Amino acid sequence: MTDKTVLISQEGAVRILTNSNPGARNAITPTLYAELSAALADAQNDPEVGAIVFTGAGDFFCSGGDLNLLAKRRELPASERREKLEGLHDLIRAIRDCGKPVIAAVEGGAAGAGLSMALACDMLVSARDAFYTVAYVKVGLTPDGGATAFLSEFVSRQVLTEMCLTGDRMPAERLHALGAVNRLTDKGAALAEAIALAAKVASGPQRASARIKTLCRQAHRATLEEQLDAEAVFMVESQADAEAAEGIGAFLGKRKADFVALRRQKQDAS
Repeated sequence: MTDKTVLISQEGAVRILTNSNPGARNAITPTLYAELSAALADAQNDPEVGAIVFTGAGDFFCSGGDLNLLAKRRELPASERREKLEGLHDLIRAIRDCGKPVIAAVEGGAAGAGLSMALACDMLVSARDAFYTVAYVKVGLTPDGGATAFLSEFVSRQVLTEMCLTGDRMPAERLHALGAVNRLTDKGAALAEAIALAAKVASGPQRASARIKTLCRQAHRATLEEQLDAEAVFMVESQADAEAAEGIGAFLGKRKADFVALRRQKQDAS
């Protein structure tokens, strides 16, 4: 038995982080934010980790905030309510700022802040029968965790407004058609597919991948000139990086590039 909310395991170069509160459909606990942020930082600093998969224990990704806890927050001063909310927002920032790709594996569904955490990840693998819901309006609350920002990247204002004002469930197949879900799987297969996708990207160049992640994160809101400038900065950095020397040398030498060895060398040097 363990009192940890986040369970940590490893498959090859893939670190698997599991939100474990299955008795409450993995509702968010007070310790989740700190534990998951710490686990992301540890994976970031581990040269044996090339990519991260975030999932929920059992057959549900995350049902969002614990309403029993949220009900008590109305008794707190506004400053304390804001401080507690920043735990979620700091976690969203930690996912964004992690230099290694983070892939969500969703079974069952993702509701409220669970949806926010799933969409905060760099890629999303979902069981075909899973659903997604903003949900907050049903209990008189408003979205948090970046839900409206993430949803606005792939749905119109009208669809976003409908989702937020009704709290209706959106099936995984529709999110896949809209581009928010990378891969659909049969029920029970999301984690295995996410690990396979993570293993594929984990073999790539770590620093170049981090730069690519940043470019992709900002592309939807940057102007063309801003994005051209960002691409130029990162290309200049990448050209001087040992990863480029390895990658280009491997291509010209007709061999497979070994970027994993470079990660270990950098860690040993530090």
